[in-house]
Amino acid sequence: MGLLLFLMIFQCAINSVNTYSVSNPNVVLLIADDLGIGDLGCYGNRTLRTPNIDRLAKEGVTLTQHLAASPLCTPSRAAFLTGRYPIRSGMAAFSRVGVFLFSASSGGLPSEEITFSKLLKQRGYATALIGKWHLGMNCESNNDFCHHPLSHGFDYFYGLTVTNLRDCKPGQGSVFLKGVQRYLVILIQILGVTMVSLAVVHYIGFFKVPFQALGICLLITCILLAVLIFFFYHFRHLNCFLMRDHQIIQQPLSYENLTQRLTTEAIRFIERNHNTPFLLVLSYLHVHTALYASKMFRGKSRHGLYGDAVEEMDWSVGQILDVLENYNLSNGSLVYFSSDQGAHIEEISSSGEVHGGYNGIYKGGKSTNWEGGIRVPGLLRWPGVIQAGTYIDDPTSNMDIFPTIVKLAGAQLPYDRRYPFSSGRCTHLNSAAIQLQIIDGHDLMPLLQGKVIRSKHEFLFHYCNAYLNAVRWHPGNSESVWKVFFFTPNFTPEDSSGCYDSHVCFCYGDFITHHDPPLLFDLSRDPEEKVPLTPETESRFYEILSVIQLAVDNHTRSLQVVSDQLSWNNLVWKPWLQLCCSSFFQFCYCDYDSENSLPEVHSG
Repeated sequence: MGLLLFLMIFQCAINSVNTYSVSNPNVVLLIADDLGIGDLGCYGNRTLRTPNIDRLAKEGVTLTQHLAASPLCTPSRAAFLTGRYPIRSGMAAFSRVGVFLFSASSGGLPSEEITFSKLLKQRGYATALIGKWHLGMNCESNNDFCHHPLSHGFDYFYGLTVTNLRDCKPGQGSVFLKGVQRYLVILIQILGVTMVSLAVVHYIGFFKVPFQALGICLLITCILLAVLIFFFYHFRHLNCFLMRDHQIIQQPLSYENLTQRLTTEAIRFIERNHNTPFLLVLSYLHVHTALYASKMFRGKSRHGLYGDAVEEMDWSVGQILDVLENYNLSNGSLVYFSSDQGAHIEEISSSGEVHGGYNGIYKGGKSTNWEGGIRVPGLLRWPGVIQAGTYIDDPTSNMDIFPTIVKLAGAQLPYDRRYPFSSGRCTHLNSAAIQLQIIDGHDLMPLLQGKVIRSKHEFLFHYCNAYLNAVRWHPGNSESVWKVFFFTPNFTPEDSSGCYDSHVCFCYGDFITHHDPPLLFDLSRDPEEKVPLTPETESRFYEILSVIQLAVDNHTRSLQVVSDQLSWNNLVWKPWLQLCCSSFFQFCYCDYDSENSLPEVHSG
């Protein structure tokens, strides 16, 4: 009897430990930037060495149809943090520019949005974001930090508030001058013609133009051009800086040992918090251009600087897995690896070297909703909870991370947040439901643990900026995955898979072609999206379109009018919001991070 009682108490103790570890795991989210799904060994690559990322696949679950909620950085990351389509939070642009470009812009993730970091922090988690943010910083002054990571539930921040750009690295060219140069020339030509025309009509006496007014207009024009030239000449100092919490610690950013520094910060955070539940988001700068790699990785891959960067990032992932193991945290930690969107295939250096990644068999890339732009790596590892070596081919989304980890942490959604309807074909939405802030993601744990075999995502809506571009439908009684396109980008050159003339594909006007009826594909048979189906090749063609249109109508009715965070007014550079760690006369220069640099490491 005594032995039986002991065994019962022992079993209860084990169960309580397991319940704690399952309900309050540490969460490590590793997010790459512009990484192609075809760049990793676990997704079929045989020429890049990614043993540590592949280890996540071997020891966990591989999602083969994992989807970014947007093919661009800013809206994709907003959806990831909130579990909501970016259109719901105003983080989807109606203009051509769909991301934040300047540190001194006023737009950003609204303060009323609920991030998983806020909810986990309320549950006692230590929270950190290390690396790229790209969701805004200030609103009305250069120290209100209304959009800063620390205002969205993170205890600690070390990284960049905007993004890594070619303009940040000397000798890598400029993503701005190519787009701005033509418009500057046109503007100067218009001003020149206008000034000459006014002078002519004044001379012939058609009507008198005060020369003082002409002089003032010319002076204003020259000042504006001078400010513009000054801004782009000093872009690196004004926009490419490293922060720790609210303080700039390096301006401009130095790429020397940068990945090691990010990795060190992540390791130190884990070491500081190994005795308490923690949330770590390690948001890599790799492999967005400007590409960089430290000395021991440079020139070691078979794919130039891009391959070097991928392999250095893989090293960093290995360091994170090692520290979890060293502190016996592996079994109590959910680790997730993904990318914010597909590879940017149009990235070609000035010397002709390919600086973009590989999207495998999938069409298109970053900025498009072809599979190459939105189908991303999705790897999850949790030893003892998730079965190792599992493959799941149902549609999943990066929005699913929100409800997954919020539920695991035992956090409660605010009263105004609700999960979506189980089907996109509900016949109506009442007025009360429309006022709710809908969470579009679904808890992944039942799928990951094999308790269900189908994803809850019957429909997924793919936006190009703020425009509904495509819809995916996975019927519950079918293996087919239908996908319709309402419009598609016009590739340049026409026989390519990207928009090489404009560097990225845009979402409206002459940049796209509308389709009526929409293009229809069955991704289960044609994952490369090569041959659109027709009424002649698919007997249910119009029935499928009808079901999808009903889902679109219901989805559209669930949207509320929100402030456009990516309007031109919110995107433009505002001098009064500019952060500078020294005076402008010292060219905003400082370096307080040198002592944090690590010695070089071996790539093997």
